[in-house]
Amino acid sequence: ELERLGYHVFAIRRGGLGLSWLLPSDRRPRRIPPRRLLIFNQELAALLRAGLPVLQALDLLLKRQRQGELKARLVDIRDRVESGASLSEAVAAQGEVFPPLYAPTLMAGERSGDLEGVIDRFVRYQRLVYEGRKKVASALVYPAVLVGLSAVLIGVMLFYVVPGFESFFLDLGTDLPTITRVIMGLSDLVTDYWVWWLVAIAVAAVVVMRLRATRRGGRWLDRLKLRVPVLGTVFHRFALSEYCRSLSTLLAGGTPLVGALGVASGAVSNSYIRERLKPVAGKVSEGAPFHRSLEETGAVPALAIDMAQVGEATGELGTMLGTVSDFLDEEVETALARILSLIEPIMLVLMGIIIATLLIAVYLPLSSALSTVR
Repeated sequence: ELERLGYHVFAIRRGGLGLSWLLPSDRRPRRIPPRRLLIFNQELAALLRAGLPVLQALDLLLKRQRQGELKARLVDIRDRVESGASLSEAVAAQGEVFPPLYAPTLMAGERSGDLEGVIDRFVRYQRLVYEGRKKVASALVYPAVLVGLSAVLIGVMLFYVVPGFESFFLDLGTDLPTITRVIMGLSDLVTDYWVWWLVAIAVAAVVVMRLRATRRGGRWLDRLKLRVPVLGTVFHRFALSEYCRSLSTLLAGGTPLVGALGVASGAVSNSYIRERLKPVAGKVSEGAPFHRSLEETGAVPALAIDMAQVGEATGELGTMLGTVSDFLDEEVETALARILSLIEPIMLVLMGIIIATLLIAVYLPLSSALSTVR
């Protein structure tokens, strides 16, 4: 209504105070699962390669879809294409449901007349990114399981074992060692206020989720992830790999460099790295070399900048960026393998120290009482 009256709306934000920001919100559309989108694009490219028009291919794919977010979006896309819109325009109208790279890739394919070839390149890109994320996630499962088991074991000791010995120690009437008093005090703190601990954990989780949903909060959390020892390097390299892979795919599809830079930075999952890379598009549009603009961000390693410079000089920037992405992926895999080789002995040592401390705290008073009796 304001735009109809001639005004320009720069931003819209929710007004009001209170705790409503802590409550979950259903207004943000859910993104299409990567695996379902990957299968959809494979089938779409095959139908287009067979010579079917876009609208007929969408009708066939729509019949094969189960109920869900993808089918609802495909209905709207099919209706828009039937009304005269291009496939890229119909996809872009869906907002954040699809990856930010998808609509510009389709637009480049429509302009070049090679839509199925561009979709094939996007499928290869999506498969590489999907497999990379799976490797990172699967590598973090084992440490998470060890931490969870350690927490369960400590909880059993503090909730059941230590309280069982506490009354026995009090009946002995002897002076307890310092380590025993500390462990018993910790056990009392956990067992007496466990409800409040659960409430605090739940509130903290909700606050982190809602903070993650805000631009400033998400940027702060992503920057915090990059500062985690050892794992921070993995997250950093993976974000840069996403950027280089996205940019390489767009350039290979025929998208101009300046437009591709803006889209590729939006495809980076880490918001802190994304904000550092966004100014590159503006600097390149003003005439600055791409590799120099990357260097000024301070977020890209020197080797990647040198390879980008070679790609600019030889006119093979897209190919060179794909090589950079492969190199970064190898670094991520090497770092993850190193982490996995170290995490098991470190966790076993930590678990042994914790369990040994608890056992010493429990049995030290017993040995003192036996020596007194003798």
